[in-house]
Amino acid sequence: MLNQYYGDYLTVAAFMIMGAALVGAAVMMSKAIAPRAPGGLKDIAYESGIEPVGDEWNQSHIRYYIFALIFLVFAVEAVFLFPWAIQLEYFDSIGAGVSSLVKMFIFLGVLLLGLVDAIRKGVLKWE
Repeated sequence: MLNQYYGDYLTVAAFMIMGAALVGAAVMMSKAIAPRAPGGLKDIAYESGIEPVGDEWNQSHIRYYIFALIFLVFAVEAVFLFPWAIQLEYFDSIGAGVSSLVKMFIFLGVLLLGLVDAIRKGVLKWE
């Protein structure tokens, strides 16, 4: 039994070593074959083609972060909602369909309250 215990750890360690080796090999290959063109426009603050005007330090408006957080909340909601929807038939077959449905509506209700609060505070208005 002790050999089985250590065997599991050796398997995990072997996969970690192989993973680290693959990542290291990919990084080394990238450094070896990536094109290098230093100087010129590469030295300016933004390489996107837009000429920077004024100071290089620019603060972003908090509205961008709020939109990103709201998007993240609804993306996480989808991560929980899709597997539940796929397994809904299974829940019904074991007699837990109604309770599962009620719990999901409670979950969606809490998220809807958060969205209503965000709309009420005006954080979704883009000016």
